[in-house]
Amino acid sequence: MPLSGKRASEAPPPSENPQNQSPRLRVRLYVAGESANSVAALANLHAALGRRRAEDVDLEIIDTLVDPERCVRDGVLVMPMLVRVEPGPEQRLLGSLWDRRVLHRLLGIEPTSQ
Repeated sequence: MPLSGKRASEAPPPSENPQNQSPRLRVRLYVAGESANSVAALANLHAALGRRRAEDVDLEIIDTLVDPERCVRDGVLVMPMLVRVEPGPEQRLLGSLWDRRVLHRLLGIEPTSQ
């Protein structure tokens, strides 16, 4: 499965939101190419984000194989890593994002009954 989303160079600047809308979600996913864990993390993230309106989410994917300096500059030493940038405070989640409960909490998504 190819990685998809906005690459670091394509990510838009933070935008303002009207007060009557839920906060815009800005997340970064740091990956190591198309490794099994990186592909799983991206698939799990896309599945979780499918519950939010696309216009309310900015997803930036940073590939350590393409931009290793960015990962060092951002203090990311383990991949995959998901970082919720906005709304603050910044939070980080390591691994393939398989635990939906933890992932949904980080993304501010209400749990559903299963």
